[in-house]
Amino acid sequence: MVTGLGHPNAQTLLARMWHPIPILFIDAVDATPPHDMSKENAMKRRKLLVGASLASLLARGAYAQDKSAKQAEVRAKARQALEDFYKVDPDIKNAVSKAPGYAVFTTYGLSFGLGAAGGKGIAHDSKSKKDTYMEIAQASAGLQIGASDTRYLFVFKDAKSLADFIDNGWDASAGAAAGAGTGKSDANIKAGAVAFSGGTAYVLTKAGLQAGVSLGGSKVWKDKDLN
Repeated sequence: MVTGLGHPNAQTLLARMWHPIPILFIDAVDATPPHDMSKENAMKRRKLLVGASLASLLARGAYAQDKSAKQAEVRAKARQALEDFYKVDPDIKNAVSKAPGYAVFTTYGLSFGLGAAGGKGIAHDSKSKKDTYMEIAQASAGLQIGASDTRYLFVFKDAKSLADFIDNGWDASAGAAAGAGTGKSDANIKAGAVAFSGGTAYVLTKAGLQAGVSLGGSKVWKDKDLN
């Protein structure tokens, strides 16, 4: 019996043990692990989200700038309209200075938002100094709100009337009264003035203060875009 390395099968076994083991080399280009591809996709998604967020912020910023510019334009035109009323009748300035508030509108001169039958302006609280942006429109025949070069001034008799005008709007069909020359005894109701439920209104055109006009069909409401 032959044992150990002298056994014929022992030499074969030893040769197999020392046979070189093949080594596999993987091309680095093709060896990107699946999780690395996931990271790359996630990064791309993050970049897209950041870009979309930046675009949204820029859009909101542009809208805010546009809104601020429009507010400034309405305030400037309203102040000019108020001065126009004071020029034609200095007594109006005295009435405004004593009132809890006023609303003034213009139907011309703005670079935006004026249709054929509408105007924009502000309602001013004299106590808080707050301006609320308002709109006015004419819904029926009569006085042509929206006609070229027309301004409107509402002088309020008390704070409640001003608040109602701002919060609920105003409809002439429910709140207008007769104008001058109709026997009204209120000292403020004179040539060029129109009585309404909250106080006294004035209408100014190129021809001057309009006496005895009717505000029938006109409506006032908050400007949803500028407040």
